[in-house]
This record gives sequence, C-alpha cells and structure tokens, in this order.
Amino acid sequence: MRAVVDQLEESRIREVANEGLGRPDVLKFWFGESDEVTPAFIREAAIASLQLGETFYAHNLGLPELRQAIAVYTHGLHPGRGADHWFDRIAVTSGGVNGLMLASQALVEAGDEVVVVTPAWPNLVAQPQIMAARVKTVALKVSETGDNAGAWVLDMAALLAAITPATRLLIVNAPNNPTGWTLSRDEQATILAHCRRTGTWVLADEVYERLYYAADGMGFAAPSFLDVAEPDDRLIVAHSFSKSFLMTGWRLGWLVLPHALTHALGKLIEFNTSCAPVFTQRAAVVALQRGDEVTPALVAHLQTCRDTLVPLLQAIPGVTLAMPKGGMYAFFRLEGQPDCLDVAKRLVREAGLGLAPGSAFGSEAVGWLRWCFASRDPQRLVQGVERLRSWLEGPGQKTTGL
Repeated sequence: MRAVVDQLEESRIREVANEGLGRPDVLKFWFGESDEVTPAFIREAAIASLQLGETFYAHNLGLPELRQAIAVYTHGLHPGRGADHWFDRIAVTSGGVNGLMLASQALVEAGDEVVVVTPAWPNLVAQPQIMAARVKTVALKVSETGDNAGAWVLDMAALLAAITPATRLLIVNAPNNPTGWTLSRDEQATILAHCRRTGTWVLADEVYERLYYAADGMGFAAPSFLDVAEPDDRLIVAHSFSKSFLMTGWRLGWLVLPHALTHALGKLIEFNTSCAPVFTQRAAVVALQRGDEVTPALVAHLQTCRDTLVPLLQAIPGVTLAMPKGGMYAFFRLEGQPDCLDVAKRLVREAGLGLAPGSAFGSEAVGWLRWCFASRDPQRLVQGVERLRSWLEGPGQKTTGL
C-alpha cells in the first residue's frame, strides 16, 4: 500500500455517526444530505430505463441526451453563451466526488503544489495528496465581533500571495461546505485574473450553486466562475445531482472543462469507472427537464429550515454563528468546548443529537460543529436545539462557563 493512501485520515463524521449506530432515537444531522427521498418522477425514469433493458455500457463522457440537457441547464444559469457552447465541455461523472478526483488525476503530478481554501470538505485536500501533490491551505477568517460575528470571510491578499507560478492548481468550494461562505463575482474575477498570470488551474467545486439564499437580489444561483471565465481559461467546475435534485445516493455528477481537455477526460473516465450507469443518466435527464418542479421548492424549504434553526442556535448563550449565505449547514462554535470531536460524540451518547465535528474540515475549524439543516420537518430542528440546550445546561457542563 502506498504510504500516502495508508496514512489517509478516516472520516471523523463517520466516527461520530458510529456512536449512534442502532439508535433510532438519535436526531441525525451529521451527513450532508436531505432526509427527503428523490422525487417519484425521477425514480420512475430510472425504473423505466431498467425495464427497457438499458443495462449496458454507455459513452465514457455520458449519454448525448444527458450532456445536451446539462448544456441547456448550464445555459439557463449562465446565459452569456449558448447551449451549444457547453455541450463539448461537459463530462458526466459517477458522482461529484468522482468528478473532483478525475480533475486531480488529470491535472496534478507528484510534487506539484496545490492550494486549497479551507475549511473544506476533507476530500478536497485528500485527493491531490493521493496524487502525491504538496498541498498548501489558505484558511478563511472568522469575524469575531459585530452583527457578522461567526461569519467566515476570505483574506484575498493571503490567497493571492499563496498562489505563485509554482502553484499548479487552486481548489475552492463556494458556496462552502461547511461554513456557508460564498464568493462574490468580483472575488471570482480577481482570483481568475491572478491565476491567468501565474498559469494556475482553478478547480471550482460548485455543487451547492443552487442552494443560495441571496440577500443581494441575485437569487436563482450563487456566483459562478463560469460567469467570469473565458472559453479557454484553465478552469474546471464540478457539479453534482446530489444536492439540488435530492439524488445523493445516485452517484452522478458532471464537470465543465475547456474543450481541449474533454477527449482526454473521457479516456480517464474509462480507466476509472468506464461510464456512469445508463438508468441513472436517464433519471438525470428527466431531473433536469423537470427541475423547476424540484429545485426552487427545495431551496425555499431549505431557507425556511435555515431561518428556523439559526436564530434558535444564536439565542443559546456561548454560541457563535452567522447566517449562512449558501449550502445546507449551520456552522457554529460553542464557547468553552474546544474538543469538538469529543463534544459531537457526547452529544450523540448523552443528548441523542448527531452533528459533525468541525475538525473533520481542517485544523482551523477545531472547536466548531456542523449542523445539516436539510430536514423534511423543520420541527426536528427545533427539537434538536432543545436537546442541545438541555445538554449544555446539564450538570456535566457546569464547569464549561456556559
């Protein structure tokens, strides 16, 4: 076994979830998925495909019908260029995580320097490390005072200073898991212009693009690098059907990449998964064609969940938390509780509340907890806050200062 693989850190979220195995009483908010099932019409499209016997290999890059549907969808979000522009720049992948790994395989060689903006989903750091890259992290900063206390913000000067001609790849996830931080369009333009000067590739994880709660009037979707990029920029954007279409278990995503890379990426898919299953792709075509029946209502519901949970958490003494602009997570800090992994395990055992430890997302997030608020019933969130408050006020917490 290669040492870098043997030394990969196991998921701390799974470590916490293992504490609750076999306990139906635990309110589970640790994983990044809704508890709502995929809409029936999407499931029925997959069933129909299977009944037709579509159980064979497909094109490495995906069914032409799905690539065309993604092109139309991309044009709808980013109307600066026509749908035809996007078709030859799309590669269907077996999940968003597979797409991100493919991008690292395509771009990163042993010894290359990769910069990752953190806190971040741990795969974003681990994937280039698997390729034997040298990973540098640039941490978001936390606003400590004022109305914006608890918000994570980008130190643009620090990021630009970290990206030099020696930097092969920048990886950035916005809207961000776990913090909810979102890049502005001006920030994206600044980053992209700098990376053009340094010759650095940008891998933008935009799987939460549609889960955006705009106070700036933009709505519909978060700012995307695709809106400020030129056709041949060194830019790959990763997407997934998981979040916006309630399809986490389907393992289907796509990459938007420069046309010159598309054929080679298809070869790389061959050596990884060969292709995505046809029946899941048929379901994805229908999901995109009838997306207006799913995503807007989902986003409105998630905003209700966010607006239910966040004020209740903010009202607890000792909690630091800002209203997230995007994603499906409330990321908060508990005063006097620096060991978030221990706290998360104890919350499962002692309060029946399942949260993710911030340390799973990087050292700068130690002491924080992530709460996925994608709940079919917002009252589960209220019940969860009641359990958290009762636990904090219990006899075992008297010494924490809370």
